[in-house]
Amino acid sequence: MGSIGEKRVREEDGEVGSEKEKRSVTETVCSDVTDSVGDGAGAITKALSRGERERRIADAIQTVLECLDEDPNREGLRKTPSRYAKALMDLTDGYRMSLREVVGDAEFEESHSEIVFLSNVEVHSLCEHHMVPFHGKCHIAYIPSGKVIGLSKLARIAELYSRRLQIQERLTREIAEAVVEAIDPLGVAVFMEASHMCMVMRGVRKTSARTVTMSMMGCFKTDDRRRSEFMNLVRGTPK
Repeated sequence: MGSIGEKRVREEDGEVGSEKEKRSVTETVCSDVTDSVGDGAGAITKALSRGERERRIADAIQTVLECLDEDPNREGLRKTPSRYAKALMDLTDGYRMSLREVVGDAEFEESHSEIVFLSNVEVHSLCEHHMVPFHGKCHIAYIPSGKVIGLSKLARIAELYSRRLQIQERLTREIAEAVVEAIDPLGVAVFMEASHMCMVMRGVRKTSARTVTMSMMGCFKTDDRRRSEFMNLVRGTPK
């Protein structure tokens, strides 16, 4: 069986005729690539340095600019691929951080047993469907169970998961799950409201649309009184 490059040349030169043959070649190429890296593309990228990642992204953006009928060599765009690559790596830093690194040792034994509520935590993320931004605010609450977490760590948890390709529904849940993992409280509640540029700049172009998502865990899910307490705090928070 020929090399990957030989298979691609055969298809480009028209030696692969029917759709069935083309599918067979495509499947073989994909199989060869996967077999060569073990765990697929993820195994390759994990081994790359940050500089190599940025170089690959910059090369891809060079192609994007060309496909837009732009001149990548004109003054205003000459450094755009490298700038974009650095920016994208920064915007997705959450992939290269862990919850344990973010929380550190900011967990403290404490007998406080009422709600802890952090409001108006700004969130900026990239929609995984179009890779354009969505942004808004979230409110995070928990009921301690013998342990509290540094308040700034709640904001950093939101930052950890928002700096990845996301959808708002999953981001809301992941923030709540992270608080549970960090301090095992009696309950966690997260309320998020955001504007999505994929609806504002393109598609339906609804500039005033806002998306609200919630994640309730533990006592906030099972106890109506606690849930109402949280929602009252959310409603009373200045916009």
